[in-house]
Amino acid sequence: MPGYTLAELGACLGGALVGDVGRRYTGVASLEQATSEQISFVTGEKHLAAAQRSRAGALLVSSRLSPQITQPHLVVANPHAAFARAVDLFHPEPEIAPGIHPSAHIADSAQIAADAWIGPHVHIADNARIGARSRIGAGCSIGAQSQIGDDCVLHPNVTVYSHCRLGHRIILHSGCVIGSDGFGLAWEDDHWLKVPHIGGVVLEDDVEVGANTTVDRGALDDTVIERGAKLDNLIQIAHNVRIGAHTAIAACTGIAGSTHIGAYCQIGGAAMIIGHLEIADRVVISAGTFVGKSIREAGTYTSVQPLMAHADWKRNAAQLRHLDRMHERIKELEKKLSELERKSS
Repeated sequence: MPGYTLAELGACLGGALVGDVGRRYTGVASLEQATSEQISFVTGEKHLAAAQRSRAGALLVSSRLSPQITQPHLVVANPHAAFARAVDLFHPEPEIAPGIHPSAHIADSAQIAADAWIGPHVHIADNARIGARSRIGAGCSIGAQSQIGDDCVLHPNVTVYSHCRLGHRIILHSGCVIGSDGFGLAWEDDHWLKVPHIGGVVLEDDVEVGANTTVDRGALDDTVIERGAKLDNLIQIAHNVRIGAHTAIAACTGIAGSTHIGAYCQIGGAAMIIGHLEIADRVVISAGTFVGKSIREAGTYTSVQPLMAHADWKRNAAQLRHLDRMHERIKELEKKLSELERKSS
């Protein structure tokens, strides 16, 4: 790993230098685990005590916290983002020489950039295209007519079905599937009839898709993940969904078909969103929330019942079964109260 002084980091990351800026550091670590040869970061007041106790040799901090930090530090506008860039500096991606592994199966009509890297046992079908400097990991399968842009990274065992279009700087983690058929079925007499899916999937530039996440192809039109969106592991994106630019979705979320999610949204883990909804830009959906109707305005939305003792939960659950009857009784009581008020007046 290369070493950097605080002054050199400041030149790369920007910000104001405070304290000894000439000492060289060799890595990054958390506040709790950092040594005097490593740097860490502080994002807010709740981490201030840990920062003051930390053995880190230097810190990335905000201007608000700077007066309370005794270690050498770099004052930056966004310590977390600056730390992410510092990690890249200390842990650069290893360089891989371009080429095609002998065990890969490449169709004659496929187009592979001269500086791309194709790993062992990769299958690339007819008329597929792989862009410049892209890396296709071991065991990946790229379907016919699919396009992979420049500087993409497909980790081992990714499947991209036919007629999918991936932009530049896409990251697909192991086990994810792009372009599988959506769950489209038509009932005919006494059985289900599979509806053919002839749409594709479009991943725009800078999209990242986590391990074992699935993005279904459209039935007629494409499923689209717009630029900069980030999908965690184990997410289900159904057919004809559209996810707006720079939206982030946490693990185990399920999004049913033809729902459109706006830009800059944040969706917590295990959220369930039914189909054919419209969700506005800059919506935050809390973890575990069930979304059963469209959300037209930005804001934070939650439908999770708070944690409680099991015995309390059982009692409350028993009352929930009677809500409809209680509602009818309240309506009847309100009607009687209104009549009494009318007579008394």
